[in-house]
Amino acid sequence: MLVVDDEEVFARAVRLRLRQGGVDCDLAHDLAAARDRLAERRPDLVLLDVRLPDGSGLDFLRTLRSGDHADLPVLVLTAFGGLEDAVTAMKDRADDYLVKPVDLDELMVKVERVLGQAHLSRRLEYSRKREQTTRGDVSLVGTSAAMTALRGRIARIQSLARHGGGAPPPTVLIQGETGTGKDLAARALHLGSARAERPFVHLDCAALPRELIEAELFGHERGAFTHAHTARTGLVEAAEDGTVYLDEVGELPLELQSRLLAVLERREVRRIGSTRPRPVQAWFIAATNRDLDQMVSTGAFRSDLYFRLKVLSLHIPPLRERRDDLAPLFEHFATLTARRYGMPAPVLAPEVLDMARRHEWPGNVRELAHMVERLILLGTDRGLDAGTLGLAPAPSMSSSGAGDANARDAHARDDQAKDADAGDALDGLTLEEAERRLIANALGRTAGNVSEAARRLGVTRMALRYRIEKLGLDPRRPGVE
Repeated sequence: MLVVDDEEVFARAVRLRLRQGGVDCDLAHDLAAARDRLAERRPDLVLLDVRLPDGSGLDFLRTLRSGDHADLPVLVLTAFGGLEDAVTAMKDRADDYLVKPVDLDELMVKVERVLGQAHLSRRLEYSRKREQTTRGDVSLVGTSAAMTALRGRIARIQSLARHGGGAPPPTVLIQGETGTGKDLAARALHLGSARAERPFVHLDCAALPRELIEAELFGHERGAFTHAHTARTGLVEAAEDGTVYLDEVGELPLELQSRLLAVLERREVRRIGSTRPRPVQAWFIAATNRDLDQMVSTGAFRSDLYFRLKVLSLHIPPLRERRDDLAPLFEHFATLTARRYGMPAPVLAPEVLDMARRHEWPGNVRELAHMVERLILLGTDRGLDAGTLGLAPAPSMSSSGAGDANARDAHARDDQAKDADAGDALDGLTLEEAERRLIANALGRTAGNVSEAARRLGVTRMALRYRIEKLGLDPRRPGVE
């Protein structure tokens, strides 16, 4: 923070109080010094006196607003009875004002509020710019019957969201396996609605610790809990009349499910530690890869929230159910990746599609996108062929290859026997313990070769890597955590 005031005793007192509150502080006793400080480093906030030895703070505020510091938060200090100066400062887009003599605790409250709002504004501006730069990539690629039906349903929901009479559109629940493109569908809904120019606020419910999700969603007041040194606006409130996208909503703890239901029903939110409700105008879109019907039956997910979220619903089909879309998806991701890195788009060899159609694609479209990106970055002059993709070819049935096929069959039977022996040893174990033993067994048999272990287990290398890290296994010493 930069304090611009010619009363040195007051300025030093302010600096001491700010430092106690964790705010670093520079001092300037006139406008010339203030300009020098701004040239040296940009502060997060300026505390600006109106009366200064070499000019008016109000003139300086206008200079800031018309130059490179147009968005720099400014608190203006006015003398007692200087209401006219305060009004002028607010018209010139000061963020707030204080009247001398200043109460330092009141100063800290206003500093925290203005800094919090500035931080939130930067986040929302980043979100808006990110949306603008990614709009060209929001395309649901595919000509299969499943994708055609999905696009038609999305268009119908977009139409409802454009002609809702000003009220927030009905909530939408997007379901599908990991990697199918639920985020893409949510962004497509937002960009095709009347809220396209408003914030799109994305919260991944699985990425945050459960104790932080409530504060992130609903915000909190200063002192609401330990370390709540400043008040903070939650994402629901910050979305204003935009869209709140709750990714992996199935991971929400039960106690937060009831709070979310209350927000959806009453269209208002209360920050943690506050008694004052704030209106909510946002459109809510939720997504999950979990089976919410099953979770409701076991009591892991509230049935009333489930039905409230599922006013409108979308199901994103897995890639294995839309294999006709492989060719356009390959071309789409190859073109995007080549453009992003300034490289020529590779040629798709004829046999690749046949190999790809035989692959199960457990990671769905995300697995395909990452594979294409990796192949382009590795660089090859032969284009995208079966060997480059790393997909196992179908076994040859010709007589010349019969010996090799028999050898492969024998090896496969031997592996299956070993897997059966390992499976017998899994009786009575929990799912996590069984998963740990299976993975450790596969890593042990392949001498820590993750790719080979993944092939034997029938999963992608990326999926196996994730499970190894989740279980705390060491591929070189799979029995040791």
